[in-house]
Amino acid sequence: MAMPYLLAIDQGTTGTRAVVYNERGAPCGTAALELTQYYPAPGWVEHDAEEIWRSVKTVVPLALADAGIEGQQLCAIGLTNQRETSVLWDRQSGASVHHALVWQDRRTTDRCRQLHAEAEWLHQRTGLILDPYFSATKLQWVLDADTGLRTRAEKGLLAAGTIDSFLLWRLTGGKVHATDVTNASRTLLLDLQQVAWEDDLCRLFSIPRAILPEVRPSAASYGATSGLDFLPDGIPICGVAGDQQAALFGQCGFASGEAKCTYGTGAFFLQHLGGAPTLSRHRLVTSLAATTDARPQYVLEGSVFIAGAAVQWLRDGLKLIAAAPDIEELASRSDQEQPILFVPGLVGLGAPYWVPEVRGVIFGLTRATTAADLGRAALEGVALQVADLVECAARDAHAPLHVLRVDGGMSRNARFLQCQADFLGMPVLQAAQVESTALGAAYLAGLHIGVWPDLDGLRKLASAAQEFTPRLASPERERRRTQWKRAVEAVITFYRAGTDPVTE
Repeated sequence: MAMPYLLAIDQGTTGTRAVVYNERGAPCGTAALELTQYYPAPGWVEHDAEEIWRSVKTVVPLALADAGIEGQQLCAIGLTNQRETSVLWDRQSGASVHHALVWQDRRTTDRCRQLHAEAEWLHQRTGLILDPYFSATKLQWVLDADTGLRTRAEKGLLAAGTIDSFLLWRLTGGKVHATDVTNASRTLLLDLQQVAWEDDLCRLFSIPRAILPEVRPSAASYGATSGLDFLPDGIPICGVAGDQQAALFGQCGFASGEAKCTYGTGAFFLQHLGGAPTLSRHRLVTSLAATTDARPQYVLEGSVFIAGAAVQWLRDGLKLIAAAPDIEELASRSDQEQPILFVPGLVGLGAPYWVPEVRGVIFGLTRATTAADLGRAALEGVALQVADLVECAARDAHAPLHVLRVDGGMSRNARFLQCQADFLGMPVLQAAQVESTALGAAYLAGLHIGVWPDLDGLRKLASAAQEFTPRLASPERERRRTQWKRAVEAVITFYRAGTDPVTE
């Protein structure tokens, strides 16, 4: 019998990747393409959905060629995507009708302020924080900005969704308008307990329910390829999950208490909660975990908006490095005595602070500050933000973590992972496969199609990870983290005087 191959399409914030996996969960071929980022106004971030689709059409054949196989040899497709990013398209033509509003986009900050009285009700119903990060206010903004689009939406002529829904529509030739539970749970429109779109939530945000996709488990039938010029008809699409839940699944985080952090454009910490949702008391959010059947599973999550994006800023904005991996060598030349600290709020602060007005601030600049010091401060700023998330999750779960699994682009940086272990005071395990997100999508598809029998079968595929243990003495760790919290408080006070204090 021929070896089964699985295709994972990983549509991320900065680019699109396709990976071919074999039945051992090993990558056989890969291809990637960067996306254009559009910034039409300060705090606004957009993508061209048509460019996203063209990127998929480009990378899939390249990944198949890299693996040395034909499309007919694929047994299933798994899809994972940047979450919260929202798009509307015409049901008849399939063409997008507006640029996609990216999860980083902050244009709906004022709308969120107007809805402040509903914040606690929304948290109880959805598990989320009222913030421009999530999809509902993005969709509302697009519909309110163009009365013609709202009229078409109310007549059922438009479809809406996150990027997974848009790609499913295109991959299936317009036959499937669906999303999975993980993506749906990031919209502010899904009831966390019922795992269904909620009429009261749709009314609050003036979203016609008819434009929303059907919600399905993550490992399920999502139709099959149809009418494509880069894949044959009939390949089943069997796995869909938002990128962060896919990464947790790819790291075999299936059980309560297991946790990971993915370092991509942002940094995303997820801790599995099992079958019972826990609402955070420390301003994290509760979402749906990737599911293999109709029974809901939940995660506690903290999102940092700027992680790898800080390195991109040093590369593209300040021109301090030629390529992102160069940050490790640059930071290694820093004078550790330089008292520099970077709060990377370039697009606002996410969990646990949730202050969209904040912008990035650097403390401690002196005449002696060098580019290397800025590189070190950027890495430390990301690690300190993640330490905040882990601390809050431990309080919510009433139990500390003992180890953190990590993946994503910055997890290739040994200096950064050592820094992360130092600020956490616990071991950090580097994933054997850096791209756990795509692997998670392949795992979901393979489970549904029968490539692997069960979750234990996936655990047996896991490779040993490199471990980074803390070297920083506890008193110094506490001093540095206290200094960091003072800096964050100062930044918040500057940008939004009189707001609630940061998490205690």
